[in-house]
Amino acid sequence: MREPTASYPCVRAQGDGRQVVSQAGSVLLVETVRKSGLDRAISAALSPWRKPRAVHDPGKVLLDVALAVASGGDCLADVAMLRAEPTVFGPVASDPTVSRLVDALAVSGEKALQAIRAARAQARERVWRLAGQAAPDADGTVTVDHDGVLVVAHSEKEDAAPTWKRTYGHHPLMAFVDHGPGGTGEPVAALLKPGNAGSNTAADHITTTQLALAQMPKQYRRGRRTLIRTDSAGGTHDFVDWLARRGRWLSYSVGTVITDAIHQHVLKVPPSAWTPAVEADGEVRGGAWVAELTGDVLEGWPKGMRLIVRKERPHPGAQLRLTDADGMRLTCFVTNTADRPIAELELRHRRRARAEDRIRAARATGLRNLPLKRTAPNRVWLEIVQIALDLLAWMPMLALTGKARLWEPRRLRLRLFTAAGQLVTTGRRRILRLARHWPWTSQITAALERLALLPNPG
Repeated sequence: MREPTASYPCVRAQGDGRQVVSQAGSVLLVETVRKSGLDRAISAALSPWRKPRAVHDPGKVLLDVALAVASGGDCLADVAMLRAEPTVFGPVASDPTVSRLVDALAVSGEKALQAIRAARAQARERVWRLAGQAAPDADGTVTVDHDGVLVVAHSEKEDAAPTWKRTYGHHPLMAFVDHGPGGTGEPVAALLKPGNAGSNTAADHITTTQLALAQMPKQYRRGRRTLIRTDSAGGTHDFVDWLARRGRWLSYSVGTVITDAIHQHVLKVPPSAWTPAVEADGEVRGGAWVAELTGDVLEGWPKGMRLIVRKERPHPGAQLRLTDADGMRLTCFVTNTADRPIAELELRHRRRARAEDRIRAARATGLRNLPLKRTAPNRVWLEIVQIALDLLAWMPMLALTGKARLWEPRRLRLRLFTAAGQLVTTGRRRILRLARHWPWTSQITAALERLALLPNPG
């Protein structure tokens, strides 16, 4: 009987390789840091935390941790991955030095967090300007989506508590700029909350919105060039009133719950008042309709607010709620946009579902758990996660084209960042030679060429 052949070739390994660089594709992130000016901005912002005769710059230490998280790390000690490749990442601080910096920033509290956020905002403005038509503000407007995320804790940590999903941990509220169908998204706010914090707390949504607006270039803080979009967790009187008082500066599209009053008004809407809902491609496929409610159902709400309801046939097996009507699933939202058809506004609001993709990317980029025991250091960690997500959004925006711009962090790591290379030194030049047979080498080199063509920060 013929012996079966081995499934995999037998390879002998030796640990004496030279000039070999693992994670060579991560140079894309390094170049993104350089071209965005984030290294300069965060170094200047954290200069007050640099001790006399310190060897390592606090800004670079924090960026090194963010690069490690962007590459797949989920704790401070994963910065060792960068320390092993000084030819790509330069000198990297030791684990104790990294921990001491995070502790020092945590002790400084809001002052340190504001310094980090200011540096991110400065770099964001430059990246959007460099990206041009690929930037999220290419059409002159910006959409910011709010969404909560549950972060499970497997040990006793400060502010960890039982969550509404019967898990145990924390419940941060985050905000993301939506890049639309041609890109991903980038974080602009993250508010760390205990696991038992309410989902629909107006004060948390107001604070998150203020943090998000602070990340925007100044021109997007007025003239209704920024749209704030939330699910029904944001549908509180206090939050909508706060948005309405800034109606000259902000547009909003906020989901609300179906109250008994809304339910009764829906039952009175005549069939002729329902408009077929449209899909992303502009087609009407049936099965869903939208209508605008007016009259006393709007009493007590801000002037100029529109209440739009969607009804649709439920999916097979879906369970209807008491507030649904005539066998139709009901959802609704409010907006202050007055000059667009209700079907178009409903489609715009439905696209808020892309925030779920951003949450998935955040979970895969350092938000699977909060690695530190105390709340203050974990707030610093949340800023590190946002820097990592910024870089993972900015790099495709500046350097990738086509479908590659839609790749989420796990795919970017698997195809681009994990590519190995050989470092060749000739005279004063250092050349990183990537494997010719790697299927995505051409995309890495093309992306690096695009980044090289961008102007350096002045």
